[in-house]
Amino acid sequence: MTAPPQQRRADRYERPVLLGITALAALLYLWGLDHSAYHSFYASAVRSMTDSPRAFFYGSFDPANSITLDKLPGFLWPQAVSALLFGFHAWALVLPQALEGVACVLLLHRVVRRWAGVPAGLLAAAFLTLTPVTVGLGRSVVEDAPFVLLLLLAAEAAQRATERARPRTLLLAGCWVGLAFQCKMLEAWAVLPALAVTYLVAAPTGLGRRIRHLALAGAVTLAVSLSWMLVATLTPAADRPYLDGTTDNSAFGLVVGYNFLTRFHMVGVNAAGSGSIVASRAARPGSHMASSMGDSVWKMFGPGLATQTGWLYPLAALGLVGGLVALWRRRVPRTDPVLAGHVLWGVWLVTFFVVFSFGSVTGHTYYMGVVAVALAALSGAAVVQGWRACRTGGRQAKVLPVVIAVNVAWCSALTLWYPQFFVWSAPAAVALCLLATALVGVGRPRAVTAGLAVGLAAVLLIPAVWSASALSPRYNQPGGFGRVGPASIRTGGALSTLGPAKRRLLAYLTAHRDGARYLAAVPGWAAAAPYVIAADAPVLPMGGFTGRVPYPTSRGFDRLVDTGRLRYVVLARRDVTAHRRTETGALVRWTAAHCALVPPAAYGSHDHARLLYRCGPGHAR
Repeated sequence: MTAPPQQRRADRYERPVLLGITALAALLYLWGLDHSAYHSFYASAVRSMTDSPRAFFYGSFDPANSITLDKLPGFLWPQAVSALLFGFHAWALVLPQALEGVACVLLLHRVVRRWAGVPAGLLAAAFLTLTPVTVGLGRSVVEDAPFVLLLLLAAEAAQRATERARPRTLLLAGCWVGLAFQCKMLEAWAVLPALAVTYLVAAPTGLGRRIRHLALAGAVTLAVSLSWMLVATLTPAADRPYLDGTTDNSAFGLVVGYNFLTRFHMVGVNAAGSGSIVASRAARPGSHMASSMGDSVWKMFGPGLATQTGWLYPLAALGLVGGLVALWRRRVPRTDPVLAGHVLWGVWLVTFFVVFSFGSVTGHTYYMGVVAVALAALSGAAVVQGWRACRTGGRQAKVLPVVIAVNVAWCSALTLWYPQFFVWSAPAAVALCLLATALVGVGRPRAVTAGLAVGLAAVLLIPAVWSASALSPRYNQPGGFGRVGPASIRTGGALSTLGPAKRRLLAYLTAHRDGARYLAAVPGWAAAAPYVIAADAPVLPMGGFTGRVPYPTSRGFDRLVDTGRLRYVVLARRDVTAHRRTETGALVRWTAAHCALVPPAAYGSHDHARLLYRCGPGHAR
């Protein structure tokens, strides 16, 4: 059967355009990865996870498998595999994120193409590629690149399942959501309303069968989601690392308490009794997410978030509202695939918008990657719908040009928060917008088409400049947790972080290890990370990520010292003088009072800010 002329024309330009978009995405995500830097907490875990299958499965922070990350380890499994294949290098750890980002662009094109056609699919892919937060995700070792990819795989499977009411494909969507749970835990379930409502509304079968199919898919989602938690719970505590972020070493406390309930304390949710370390997770003043708007929907329009994610808010609103209004006027049947697409992306956007508006997300904009996907999809559909309206004429012909002008004004307004960053971008975008308005005003078909193209360029100019800044050494901050542009802040350091004094200390500890399990104990992950990253050294991080985890306990510390598994403790002088009311603080004070101080000259140190203590069986309490 011969394809219609319109389809043949689309086939001719789709592949080269998609290839160009993919190449641009690869350039933005891969450029300069050999100079990458990132949070040492994750780097240490990756280094430890390459040592043994147990460390890999549980996400051990230290090579001795003492304590895990404060998150589920699934998002770091690709990084650990990459480090095993290519060696422990900065670029090897960031490479999986970049490839996942490119895959997100291609997959979004596929999903939107099936929903709204070839032009909309290409536009959505281009919009996602040029969204700054997406570029940041491809250049940072964080959870959201694999998370967004898995949710897109779930959306693609749910889309195919909805077309013909295929329960097997719907079960596959549930599997993808369950795997996304291994990256971001309960946040993965925020996509379920979008998938479930889409299938419930648009699947071409009876209501009873639709409900049964969703129930089965929900069971699969639950089983895959809870699989790691179940294994961790059933494994004796002595046979696995301690679960960071918890007071009771429970997977429930880690996932539900520490990584979920504590995020919503601003709206009255109390995590007490959940087994988690109940700590303030609100954005600190001056952090990326901190805003005078507080935890509300308006937070999403603040410069900290909008400059990374929200450049296309007006176009996305047109795609959602305008599309639904047009479908309502046409009285389309519930099984209409275009309606299904609007339901999918509309519920997706609204759900995550609300979740992030009222949940504290610890000052990191990289959480917004999942919002950028929906914005790109709806914006691509909006442009195509508006262009068709302009060609056919009528009252709707002026909607898209007006929205484009509003979008350019919105983008220009956001740049006012950063007046020193590419000051020409906003005036250039406004000039292009004026040119587009003039061309559209001519009224001739070719002039209108050219005007809309120029208007689209005006909309994309400013976010493209922000995204392209990742290629500049001045703004290339892949350690900025998903941020690019003038507000990017490097949060990590080079992989080899041991200075001369620490190298001499490490050599002394290695020479005097005497068969101990640990070279030394240190308070907190930050003090342990340099030794783990640079030398894969078995250093015990007391207190975990927050410094408040009761690991090791006083009794456990005594056993380590009594049995010779721990002989040395490295403390900063400020740790000794501080009086922290935590288990770790008590261990620090006891060590300073009862263990023998090793003279700095013994390990060639002139750094009086760092103290080394030797504790033997006779020193235990």
